[in-house]
Amino acid sequence: MMKHYEMTDLGLLCHFLGMGVVQTNKYIFLHQKKYAMKVIEKFGLKGCKSVATPLIANERLCKEDGSEMADESEYRQIVGSLLYLTATRPDIMFASSLLARFMHNPTKKHIGTAKRVLRYYGVEFKKGKAATLIGYCDSDWAGSEHDRRSTSGYVFTLGSGMFSWASIKQNTVALSTAEAEYVSAAEATSQAKWLRFILEDFGEEQVEGTPILCDNTSAIAMAKNPVFHQKSRHISRKFHFIREAIQAKEIELIYCKSEDQIADILTKALSKDRFVHLRNLLGVKSVKGLEGSVEV
Repeated sequence: MMKHYEMTDLGLLCHFLGMGVVQTNKYIFLHQKKYAMKVIEKFGLKGCKSVATPLIANERLCKEDGSEMADESEYRQIVGSLLYLTATRPDIMFASSLLARFMHNPTKKHIGTAKRVLRYYGVEFKKGKAATLIGYCDSDWAGSEHDRRSTSGYVFTLGSGMFSWASIKQNTVALSTAEAEYVSAAEATSQAKWLRFILEDFGEEQVEGTPILCDNTSAIAMAKNPVFHQKSRHISRKFHFIREAIQAKEIELIYCKSEDQIADILTKALSKDRFVHLRNLLGVKSVKGLEGSVEV
């Protein structure tokens, strides 16, 4: 490229857009260690005792919990910092998304939970696997204490690393677990279509339909059945475009066991063992011991 454009070779990439980059012959590791340490120090948590999970298992937050009001400005700063860290930490995506629902009038409990996530504090891309896009989608059911709405979670892998992820509160109340999972699958389908366009621009066209793994057989049946019946006739039409994507062979909705559902970590607070297991599957690891280099 230097023959055609005026440019300077700065050597191996070590930092990019605030992220640290560790490269070896076997993997590329992304992290935000420097930023995370600044945030922890800023909010007076340096040297505090760490915790094993961002949230207590099955923890739920509500707008009115009986505790005193907290400093709204401080709370927003903490949550904003956590959301920025989710660029390389999918394991705190659900916790950050949950906390972001209480930006107005946060309580002492909310800010205490936010600081717990900070106390908890990259993604590894291994070499050698084909660039095949695979998705996972999941949902809880009526997990929001305030309005009984559900939380969707999806994650996409590309080769061996996590490529895209999100934890989103659904904008309608689901009448069943199947409906909540169906809405989650539709949101994952929308993301899959966009990612396929992006990959095609980079020369990684996905020839086959993108597999999206779901652990709810009823939701899969609803997606594959174009007939409106009693259980699905009330669902907003915008979610039914998943059926069109299946017919066009852009995606393929596949069943997976609940214990193998990686997106579960994006929908609810889990037990330590379950959380650690899924975190490992996400490719989140400590930056310690990963230092290496690429032969040039």
